[in-house]
Amino acid sequence: MARTMKLHIIPLALILVMSMPRFHMTDAAGFSIDLIHRDSIQSPSLYSASERIKNALQRSYDRAKNLAQNNSTQQPSTEIIPDRGEYLMKFSLGTPPVETLAIADTGSDLTWIQCKPCIKCFKQKSPIFDPKRSSTYKPVSCNSNACNALQRTSCNSSNDTCSYEIMYGDRSYSKGDLATETLTLGSNVSIRDVTIGCGHLDQGTFGAGSSGIVGLGGGKVSLITQMGSSIQGKFSYCLVPFLGESSKPSKMNFGENVVVSGDGVVSTPIVAKKPSTFYFLTLEGMTVGEQRLDIDLSSSSSSSDDDDDDDDDIKASQEGNIIIDSGTTLTFLPIELYYQVITAVRSQMVLREITDPQGLLNLCYLSTGDRMPQVPEIIAHFRGADVKLKSINTFVKTSQMSLCLAFAPATSFAIYGNLAQMNFLVGYDLEKRTVSFKPTICSKA
Repeated sequence: MARTMKLHIIPLALILVMSMPRFHMTDAAGFSIDLIHRDSIQSPSLYSASERIKNALQRSYDRAKNLAQNNSTQQPSTEIIPDRGEYLMKFSLGTPPVETLAIADTGSDLTWIQCKPCIKCFKQKSPIFDPKRSSTYKPVSCNSNACNALQRTSCNSSNDTCSYEIMYGDRSYSKGDLATETLTLGSNVSIRDVTIGCGHLDQGTFGAGSSGIVGLGGGKVSLITQMGSSIQGKFSYCLVPFLGESSKPSKMNFGENVVVSGDGVVSTPIVAKKPSTFYFLTLEGMTVGEQRLDIDLSSSSSSSDDDDDDDDDIKASQEGNIIIDSGTTLTFLPIELYYQVITAVRSQMVLREITDPQGLLNLCYLSTGDRMPQVPEIIAHFRGADVKLKSINTFVKTSQMSLCLAFAPATSFAIYGNLAQMNFLVGYDLEKRTVSFKPTICSKA
């Protein structure tokens, strides 16, 4: 879900000035929680293997399209794609704590869930949160900094409380109360006074497995930002391949003990760009087999040969040409690079090329066995970091007979999706402004 990227959204300003939530945990070194892919065998929503991959791939196109449409605005906004996220995060809200699942999304900021009274809510399998039963639920007042900073808010003058409204281009929406609440991760980590949305009118393409969104983006209202120095700006995750039969969930880690280090670690800078929700990286090219394919970064901007200052502008434009996103399945490459990769892969494959039975991917091959056939090794060249991808990161079975390249052409900006991140420990250090990758068997981590 994302901000100006993520989707059909009507921008919602979220420049909040708020007090730092109070943080309490028994292990000061950090903590870990489970992530459950919505299409994995642990998910409350189960489908056949072909249905799961079709759903995941289709959501990728929907999400990328929506992100691209919203990339044109420079307004700060809360962008979320209703139920387009891929991984569900288990947490508890309130006192006493009520356990629930919500979409963990590095492309969204505001954390919100459905609340009683549900005037008109989408169906969810977990209990709907009742703020009246929580001793730590506190509505945000109309004259608060948070309420005044939001673009789409209104005031209930009878009780001086602030209401929010998030609208989406696909006619999905969430409307409710802005509040602070205690959020509990795992069994020993409580974060008090977290700013959340408590939705009473929520409709659209939300799935029953989740109750809302957990915002893990880089904006001021995200859960990561609100946790602040308590986690030293550090978090990581290790995504277990969701189409496997492993019963082990993926892990998300927060705090000092999540530093990604050791043999095989590569790191690339996070580029500061708008919207601040997204984590922008710089992709310099890819290698397919032995063939290196570089992006012509200078073509992304125009300049005058007579103006020396333009050199700095060009350099700046070269930075941050791709975002890393946990909520998008496919990897969307810049169009010219995408077709170069297609050509290189096609020249090195020995399998018979076929049309994707799902009609979603462009380059597919006949592959009937359960074992992954030999495919060209692909390396993603980020600035300062060469990430060597495995076959599970670059190819996906869309049916019992088809194996397809898990890349697609970007219509606006590029997205490094979660298939490419599976079986890597991916670490974010927001103090050093880096993302690190370490090859890892996540089911054994």
